Formats: sequence, C-alpha cells, structure tokens
Amino acid sequence: MHPFDETILLETRRQFFGQAARGLGVAALVTMLGDKTLLASTAPNAKALGGLPGLPHFAPKAKRAIYLHMVGAPPQMDLFDYKPQMKNWYDKDLPESVRQGQRLTTMTAAQSRFPIAPSIFKFQQHGQSGTWVSELLPYTAKMVDDLAIVRTAHTEAINHEPAITFIQTGNMIAGKPCFGAWIAYGLGSMNQDLPTFVVLNATHSHPKAGVQAISARLWSAGFLSAQYSGVALRSGGDPVLYINNPEGVSSALRRRMLDAVGQINQIQHQKISDPETLTRVAQYEMAFRMQTSVPELTDVTKEPESTYKMYGEDARKGGTFAHSCLMARRLVERGVRFVQVYHRGWDVHNTLPEVLASQCQDVDQGCWALVQDLKARGLLEDTVVVWSGEFGRTIYSQGKLTPSDYGRDHHPRCFTLWMAGGGVKGGIVHGETDEFSYNVIKDPVHVRDFQATLLHLFGIDHEKFTYKYQGLDQRLTGVEPAAPVKAILA
Repeated sequence: MHPFDETILLETRRQFFGQAARGLGVAALVTMLGDKTLLASTAPNAKALGGLPGLPHFAPKAKRAIYLHMVGAPPQMDLFDYKPQMKNWYDKDLPESVRQGQRLTTMTAAQSRFPIAPSIFKFQQHGQSGTWVSELLPYTAKMVDDLAIVRTAHTEAINHEPAITFIQTGNMIAGKPCFGAWIAYGLGSMNQDLPTFVVLNATHSHPKAGVQAISARLWSAGFLSAQYSGVALRSGGDPVLYINNPEGVSSALRRRMLDAVGQINQIQHQKISDPETLTRVAQYEMAFRMQTSVPELTDVTKEPESTYKMYGEDARKGGTFAHSCLMARRLVERGVRFVQVYHRGWDVHNTLPEVLASQCQDVDQGCWALVQDLKARGLLEDTVVVWSGEFGRTIYSQGKLTPSDYGRDHHPRCFTLWMAGGGVKGGIVHGETDEFSYNVIKDPVHVRDFQATLLHLFGIDHEKFTYKYQGLDQRLTGVEPAAPVKAILA
C-alpha cells in the first residue's frame, strides 16, 4: 500500500476531529510564507501575520517583551530588599520561628548552625520614589522611577532546574511551552523576516561564578507547533546555525531547491493534512529570508558612538550582556515580539561579595541603557522589560561566615524582580518581607501571578488562553489560582 494511503487509513478518530482545531495553526503558518491568496482561502478571518482569532481579549498595553533572566538567583537582600537591622544579628542563628520548618537544600541541611550574614554592601535611597538600592547597582538606581520593583515574588521549587523551568513555562517538569512560545502562538508575528521569539545567551566575566546549565528545553514550544520555539541567536560564527548556504551553493540554487521542496511538502500536506508539514515549509522560508535580515540585524558597527557611551564599551563585544541588551533593542525595533536574554553565574553559594560585585557590573549598565534607549525611541511605552531570577537567597550563610565573606543558599519563599514599560507603573515597590527577608508579610506575588500579569499586559486573560492537549485545556499559569498584580499596572 502507498505510504500516504496507509497513513490516512491509520488516522485515529481523535486525530481526525483534531484537524479543525489545527486549521488555525495552518493559517498562521501560511502567513509566514507571505501567500495572501492561500491565506484567504484557508482562514479569511486570520490576522495578517498569524495569531489566534479573538486575541488579544482586551486592549493591550504591551506589544513586545524583553525578559532578562539572571540564571542562578540573585540575593535579594544584597540588591533590593534592604534589611539594615540584620547588622545586629551578625553570626546569630536564624530563629526557628522564622524558618518555620521550611525546606532546606542538601547543601545546608547538614549544617549545625544557620548564622545570619548581613549584607556587607551599602544601600541608599534613589529617585522621587526614595527606593532603596544597593551600591552594586548604581545605574539601576538611576532609573528606579521607571521600575516597578516586586519584593515578594515566591515560588515552589527549591532547586535551579525546576525553578527556572517553572518561571519560564509554568511547570516544574520540562516539556511545556515557555512564555515566549505562548505569546508567539497567541499573538503571532510582527514581521516577515525575523522570528517572533529570539533567545540570547550572554556571557559572564567572573571565573568563580556559579554557573547553572540551561538548554533549548527552556525556549521550546512544548506541545505547541515547533514554529513557536525560540530561535537562539549566537554571538560567534553564524548567528543562527545552518542559516548560510553550504559552500558552492548560490542563493539562486537555494531558491530553486526550496521551491522544489515546498512543492513536495504541499503535495504531502494535501494527502495527510499534517500541519507540521507546513511548519517545515515555513521554517525553510524564514531561514531563507533571514539570510538577508540577520546580517543587517547583527551588524552593530553602524551604531553611533552615543550608543556605546550609553551601553558601555562591552556592547562592542559579541556575547556580553551589554551587547545582548543592544541586540534586544535592535530586535524589538525590527518587529520581534519576544526577546529572552539569559545571564548565568548568579549561583552565589560562596565568595558572594567577590562574585556578586562582578555579576552586577556585567549587567547594571546594560539594563539601564536598554530601558533608556527604548524610552528615547518611543518603544518603552509598549515594550515590557523584566529582570528576574528563579528564586531568592537565604539570609543565613552557607558554609563559613566572616565579616567580609559569606555565601547564600537557595530560598524559594521570597525574591525580588522588577518590571518596566509596557503598561507597568514606574516608581513603586510592591510587597514587604519580614526583617530577615525570609517570609512574605504583605502582598505576595506567586510565579503564577507574575505570569498572569505579563499576559495581562499583552491583553490576554490567562484563564481564557488555553490549548487542548492530552485531553486538558492547558494554560501557562496552570490550574492553581492566579491573578494579575493590579497594583503595579499603570
């Protein structure tokens, strides 16, 4: 029997009835090919560049997002959650009434003591809001009136892999779509020549920094179509793997090859109606267009000197955090909807004062420059910028404590993140933690609330934004209660 005929005969009842639901995805894929005639024949009500009918649910404040993830968990009490009274607790044990039997990692569970380590860094108030910020972040301190600082974020995971996966995908188990993939699926693309969702991995500078492994699972589309996955933009060699033609293959020959492959795939799609066939065609076509768009994007030599004065000299060096922030600005101004930047090295279990100072120096000026650059170009008002880790750090020291050196273990019960632009109210600090920065005492913000807030900024009701998979209406925020944090919305 012919393979196509056999495939059709073997199609299950569930697959057959699933064709209608997948038709919307097909229409979105066709828009990536620029074939308006075919688009009109398959989904006349689809948006020009894909996305789901009915989205956004209400008028959005944000059209784009730049998510800066500090992988490894920055210590909140050394950066944003000022606890001056801890100086009186130096080397005293954390009271059991504060710890309340909360989980410990295997790295400190065997410690005989939990000695309190006050931050050795100085804090000052800044801006009209009078926000307290550590001396390690002088550039960030200059823009506190642009930021909504959330001191009471909390999560359920106590180790890096599940915690990073949780805040990125809404689930501690890998395999679910990440935030960028959900946005690409729901709202579609804003350009024809670059991916909807781009990922940048920035380098860190300190050799002793604790580095957590990350992988493409974090920016995958999970059970959504593969087209919604993030495209990793590299700082060395080809910006995107295999984007350039092989040696001896001209652009004209590549075009003829893609046309022939496209015809074969269209025949296959007519036979078995598998939407992933069109996904494959769309990815080939996007790669072909990116051969022109990506070199122009990544050529920062034409940026004026004022750009490097703003971002710092590191912005000239591919792969640095400053360069990644500059690239993020260039991406969103060219219509990329979601940019994810990862910066590793924040896992400060030991030698915290030395390593943390270096980590902050890596990112501080770039964060400030990115927000100011977006503001100057009129992009900040509809671009939301997020700075966050995956959980917080303990007030007690891991290992040996001295007046000038200490480390901190993982702590899921409270951590600090900030947001700016795209409908976020600037110049506010949301939530309070106890005097030990160990427990939330006012206005808790669960990771799911944070995710619901981001979706809300895009005009999406997180409870209505679902995808049928394995018999369930899957959603980014899961099935537990969650709500946007209205206090930080402009």
